[in-house]
Amino acid sequence: MSLSGAMANAVSGLTANARAIDVIANNVANAQSAGFATRTLSTVADANGGVKLLGITRTADPFLLNDRRAADADAAGSAVLAGFYKTLEDRIGIPGEGGGLGDAIAGLSSALIQAAAAPAQTATLAAVKTAAAGLSGKLNALSGTVQDARGAADADIARGVDLVNATLAQTADLNARIRSLTVAGQDASALVDQRQAVLDGIAPWLPLREIARADGTVALFTTGGAMLLDGGAPARLGFAPARAVTPDMTIGSGGLSGLTLNGLPLTPATALQGAGRLAADFALRDTVAPAAQADLDGFARDLAERLADPAVDPGLTPGAAGLFTDAGAPVTAAAETGLSGRLALNAAVDPARGGALFRLRDGLAAASPGDSGDGSILNAMLSALNRPQVPTSGALATGPADSSGLAAQLLGTIATARLGAENVASFSANRASALGDSAAAQGVDTDQQMQQLLLIEKSYAANAKVIQTADAMLQALLQV
Repeated sequence: MSLSGAMANAVSGLTANARAIDVIANNVANAQSAGFATRTLSTVADANGGVKLLGITRTADPFLLNDRRAADADAAGSAVLAGFYKTLEDRIGIPGEGGGLGDAIAGLSSALIQAAAAPAQTATLAAVKTAAAGLSGKLNALSGTVQDARGAADADIARGVDLVNATLAQTADLNARIRSLTVAGQDASALVDQRQAVLDGIAPWLPLREIARADGTVALFTTGGAMLLDGGAPARLGFAPARAVTPDMTIGSGGLSGLTLNGLPLTPATALQGAGRLAADFALRDTVAPAAQADLDGFARDLAERLADPAVDPGLTPGAAGLFTDAGAPVTAAAETGLSGRLALNAAVDPARGGALFRLRDGLAAASPGDSGDGSILNAMLSALNRPQVPTSGALATGPADSSGLAAQLLGTIATARLGAENVASFSANRASALGDSAAAQGVDTDQQMQQLLLIEKSYAANAKVIQTADAMLQALLQV
């Protein structure tokens, strides 16, 4: 080998060493950067024994990436449902802790016992009125909790759709820029990192499947098969948020918006198959919360019907409003939806609304006070609350139970659902964490990078020694 050839080979080696040091420095500097994947300099020996640079390789596992994103979607979606059940369970309350539904029923029963023992006392009758109003108010509040959750889910869907649309547009732009660099033979790794970080941002919202194309771009699909991006303009999700959500509002009634893809209706359960925050929000708004609302409404109807029975208050005619009303009207099966949010104390017993307390003792239809010592109607109301019976509401699939038992069953249903949702959420969160750790383990290993740097330094010294030796030999030849 000639001296010039040896020097040329050594220079190519120094050039490769310098480029490799730049790659290692970039790896170490971005070890904690979102979306960053380890870079490796690819080299081969050329025909003359020198070093030829092939380019920089970005190391990433696409299968692990897809699995991690799916796990993030599972964790986010399950957390939404678990949070709803936990909130509703807390609002229903555990009997004996105060402020719960069971305590409100116990409070009314206690007030009726005291009033039946002293029916002539205005204070005991007032206590019954207060307890009954408190019970209806508790049901109103629980219904409000459910509808607030539906409204929050509807608003969250709108935010998620906007985020997904913005991210898809940004990804399409990054795809175009990456394609240009790839076709030109330039390194597009930085843009690929940026694209991964951008897509990771919407992974909790919907489960994505990313498919790499030969030109450096990626195609995006939901796990349900809906195409979001592939080469051209991105698909666009559509959703119209509601200003307010009421119990009667559904997609079928036209009161709530569904999801569209490029203007065409899209079934969330199919398009968003798997999990994700969007799918969970739709499930909460359209299935989970309405089921809880139906249970509350069935309980409210059972309560109202118990105390609207002519056997309890002989002055009532069949179908007339009892102690509890549907916003002032008699409670009917046809108007059960949303009843728990409208349940109200009959104005006939409320002095603040033109009623009189004596009607609690003498009957809702009484025009004037009767026998002040007669507590039979008060005792009948107490017996009605404590009487086991099968609810007439189809939402309450249960056997005979008294009012307190129904409240306990309602709490138990929500608690069981909460436990199931929390178990799923815990599993999903642990799986997401484990896959995140696996992804991190495939990231930049700074120890390994330092080892590579030591090898490069030795190679650099060797190449420099070759140049130094060749230079000394040339100087010797020039002196001959």
